[in-house]
Amino acid sequence: MKNDTPVTLTQGELQSMLDKAAESGARKALHDIGLADDQAGTDVRDLRSLLSAWRVGKRTAFKVAVQNITNLLFVMILLGVAVKLGIKFGG
Repeated sequence: MKNDTPVTLTQGELQSMLDKAAESGARKALHDIGLADDQAGTDVRDLRSLLSAWRVGKRTAFKVAVQNITNLLFVMILLGVAVKLGIKFGG
């Protein structure tokens, strides 16, 4: 059924309608992603903590990799210098 009659709303009625629609949409979105229960706040905090730990781990792994590469290059330079100076290793 088509009704082309214009609707007149007050500013307060329009704001109330928009607020209800936004709240309903937010509740549906939270429900769709499984965050509509009482544990949702804890779940989000846990996810943030996990993400933070992942970032720290990733940063630490990168630093360790750079350190190891630097140490390897330093050892190679020292070995090269030792070979040039004729230093013997082992027996």
